[in-house]
Amino acid sequence: MLENLGWNTLFQEKWNESKQENWVRGRIVTQSRDFSKVMTEQGEWLCTLPGSFTHHPTFEFPAVGDWVAVEQLPGEERGLIRHVLERQSEFVRHVAGLETKAQVIAANIDYAFLVMSCNEDFNVRRLERYLIATWDSGAQPIIVLTKSDLTDESGRMEMELKIDEVAYGVPVYFVSNETGENIENLSKVVQPNYTAALLGSSGVGKSTLVNSLLKTDKMKTNTIREDDSKGKHTTTHRELILLPDGGILVDTPGMREFQLWSKGESTGLSESFTDVEALITQCKFNDCQHETEPGCAVKEALEEGTLTQDRYDSYVKLQKELAYVERKQDEKLMRAEKDKWKTISKTVKKMYKD
Repeated sequence: MLENLGWNTLFQEKWNESKQENWVRGRIVTQSRDFSKVMTEQGEWLCTLPGSFTHHPTFEFPAVGDWVAVEQLPGEERGLIRHVLERQSEFVRHVAGLETKAQVIAANIDYAFLVMSCNEDFNVRRLERYLIATWDSGAQPIIVLTKSDLTDESGRMEMELKIDEVAYGVPVYFVSNETGENIENLSKVVQPNYTAALLGSSGVGKSTLVNSLLKTDKMKTNTIREDDSKGKHTTTHRELILLPDGGILVDTPGMREFQLWSKGESTGLSESFTDVEALITQCKFNDCQHETEPGCAVKEALEEGTLTQDRYDSYVKLQKELAYVERKQDEKLMRAEKDKWKTISKTVKKMYKD
């Protein structure tokens, strides 16, 4: 049964390294602040974290898609999450607000369906952000443009040209829940036992797309507002869903803002801006600032029009954003280290005083 949820030999190896006699394997299918629903070999259990879990030095809240070890509570279809297996991939963003903290949107995904609609929601700069996070996640990006019935052929060509500038080679699907365009082709992308996460803004039609892929009305949906051509946001939590042909979907709430997160070893920026970074290597000076230096390949490309100013400005902005996040993370770690030694010092002084 667990194989239908994406269990594979790599997870089996991790399980063999960590399992204990009273532990049961399972995958988190939905999650709230205090509880997680975990699908196990014995069925779906409502699970919580033990208090000691959060005090572990490497603690990280489990996410939808995580494989976990659960200890069943006696006589109940409930359990405690005792261990989270090492993830094969994770799609992460900087949590909304000012706090320096990561938020895992979905774990152990094979594909990231980056969903935008063919109306006012289409935004290349936002797509760049999603692509960076996807390359960092370890998943394969797939661009899904919903509500294709709302645009004409020239509109499609314009969107394809803009996408080629930032995501050349990434598969693109124009889909329509009204006409059924590419629904069947998209369902074939998610092969049996593979997981895809639907990621995008509010109102782009993710829940309606889930219903089309499921061939049923499982997810609550709302119609498009006539005043701004946007759908009404309906998904309120992350949920792992099995498709009829064996694939697995993670439906997620719409994200109104998407701030990048860096793990200190980010390659997503380079993967997303190979064109810009290739030009940088061609500059005459290694420390070229691409401003007034002679022999600057970036300036030459901007003047010739082979690199657009918007594209380069976006690269600089995202590079600075990632550097800022990394600096804040370092500062947070330093504060945590200082607090730890202060606590140790107080404890030692108290011991000697007593």
